[in-house]
Amino acid sequence: MASEVDIGSPDRTREIRQVQIFTIVWMLVEVVGSLFSAWRARSPALFAFGGDSVIELASAVVVLWRFRSGSACESEEYRAARMAGALLFVLAGCVAVMSAMSLFGYGETKPSVMGIVILLLAAVMMPLLARVKRKLSTVTGSVALRADAAESVVCAYLSVVALLGVGLSTVWHISWADPVAALVAVPLIIWEGREAMRAKVECQ
Repeated sequence: MASEVDIGSPDRTREIRQVQIFTIVWMLVEVVGSLFSAWRARSPALFAFGGDSVIELASAVVVLWRFRSGSACESEEYRAARMAGALLFVLAGCVAVMSAMSLFGYGETKPSVMGIVILLLAAVMMPLLARVKRKLSTVTGSVALRADAAESVVCAYLSVVALLGVGLSTVWHISWADPVAALVAVPLIIWEGREAMRAKVECQ
């Protein structure tokens, strides 16, 4: 017998769907903007942020699907969390390699005004989204929504870390700041991946 989650009133469910749709739209903008900027600027910090944003986009889609389908079993949430955790570990490895190559002179980071704008917006937006999702997860008891809120918090931290690195590199031309910021982000990505892999959901 599957475990049950109290998804709350229709109004509450509708609110969750609206929050997730907004998250998906914003994350699409964030992913495209940050990864395009990372490619143009050869920025490990922006790549780390953009890669994490891809995972968060997938998480938002899973949560939206869950509350649209009205599914009571959480096994899908568990599998999605495990897959996200594995992808985050891969992302951490890629970021570490890119940062090391940049520090050893195999790639020169270029200025990125677009990247700074995206990171500034994310630093403001993600804490607000995390607060709303945390509140809704408490009401509904959804594991996926709670994990999604945690990912929004990590995304906010990553945006600040990346902003410091990209800002120093763009404004003051400190070439090592960007890859160092990316290396600082690696433990945050690994922590997020471990939390996702440890997700426990009872589904009998």
